[in-house]
Amino acid sequence: MFNLSLLRQFTRLSLSPGLKIQANSRNVSTTSALQFNLTYPLCAEPLKKKKKIDPAIVKAREDRRRKKIEKQIRRLEKNARQLKPIDELEVPLNLIDEGKKRQRRQVKLSSEEVNARAVLQKEWSNYKREEYMAHVRQIDRIMAAQKRALDQLYEVSEDLYNEAIMPDLQFIPFTARGPVATPPIKNYESPDGEYIDVSKKWDN
Repeated sequence: MFNLSLLRQFTRLSLSPGLKIQANSRNVSTTSALQFNLTYPLCAEPLKKKKKIDPAIVKAREDRRRKKIEKQIRRLEKNARQLKPIDELEVPLNLIDEGKKRQRRQVKLSSEEVNARAVLQKEWSNYKREEYMAHVRQIDRIMAAQKRALDQLYEVSEDLYNEAIMPDLQFIPFTARGPVATPPIKNYESPDGEYIDVSKKWDN
């Protein structure tokens, strides 16, 4: 026998009013189907067939390319320690060509002349040494006298001592104008400083 209570529960089931069921809609068209489509024109040409190259030719090309690279590497290694030339230190070619013409003949000196020059060199060395020692002794005397004067001034007055050891600002900064290499030119207009750099540039 069926359970009547279970049947009563099934009869109470119903769809809730808030639930909506959407049915699948179908688009119906009466026109005929379009079976052909046109694409945009493409500006291109058909692919070319690759030519078959003999493997021996390909190998020969690779060998030539490898030899060329090895030659460049050897050249770079050979010039690796070569420094960049400096134009200021390079001797002009015309001087190199005239080297023999400019070369002076060696003069042979007599024994008396050699001895006289040696004695003169010794006398000059002794004179310069005595001059240097005289300057050193004079500076030592001046510094010793200055130290004695400052010590005596410190015993008299400490304020005067502090003022004496202070630098004189009237002599700072010190400027001096001495003789020049060439005399001044009247009504000379100096350039504005523009110049053309003609030095060579070397790539790293």
